[in-house]
Amino acid sequence: MTLSTTDRPAAALPPTEPVPFVPTSVEPPRRSWVEQIMGMPVSIHVRGPMAPAPLTARAVADAYAELRRIDTVFSTYREDSVISRVRRGEIRLADCPPEVLEVHMLCRQARERTDGWFDAWRWRDGFDPTGLVKGWAIARAATFLEKVEGDVAIDAGGDVLVRSAADAPWRVGIEDPNDRSTILAWVDVTEGAIATSGVAARGAHIIDPFTGQSVTGVLSATVVGPSILWADVMATAAVARGADAVEWVTTLPGTSGVLVMADGEIHRWSNPV
Repeated sequence: MTLSTTDRPAAALPPTEPVPFVPTSVEPPRRSWVEQIMGMPVSIHVRGPMAPAPLTARAVADAYAELRRIDTVFSTYREDSVISRVRRGEIRLADCPPEVLEVHMLCRQARERTDGWFDAWRWRDGFDPTGLVKGWAIARAATFLEKVEGDVAIDAGGDVLVRSAADAPWRVGIEDPNDRSTILAWVDVTEGAIATSGVAARGAHIIDPFTGQSVTGVLSATVVGPSILWADVMATAAVARGADAVEWVTTLPGTSGVLVMADGEIHRWSNPV
């Protein structure tokens, strides 16, 4: 996904009803930061009078520090991470830090809420919460930005969490998985999350947890909702479901989004809370 820093007209038929944008004669100050963490670019954007303030820079630094700390706990690519030690049987789950127990519980909830289509125990050998930790980590990092006055957005590898104190929306672009240089639609979000899962960036890396086979029926699934963690989980589950996702997404209250199918069909939905 693309986080727009300029005003532009939204494409026809966006996945959600756009928040009206009222242009102003003077653009508010903006500042952006980007770091490579957890194997992906993570950018933080602040819009408003406090964007250039030292307090804002310190809060952003704290948010990045939290993401780096989380990576030392949950990365499956680090031999010394807590989760790698759990996977090797060197440490019991009961002896892990409370945040590992929290993520374990959330993974169990995700498996239940998706009828098993998001399963941290079946997509690799043993417990691997990677598919849930990303959204959880973004939400944790966002807590360090609560004291920042103004509009804030975090973009972590294309999954975006935003808030707008001024009730002026952030405009987020949804990429076309068939041509990542093209924006399929723009969606305006004042507060909430947008998460996309699919094959465009990483190929067919999502599997059907019931067969163990890679899935390609859904090229991309974008979910808009109040929680970055659950938007990410539901987007991943939608891709895993394949063609059945078209009906399933209509059962997700308080969400909207778009599915791009392998046969070229584009399905949009918007559900009441």
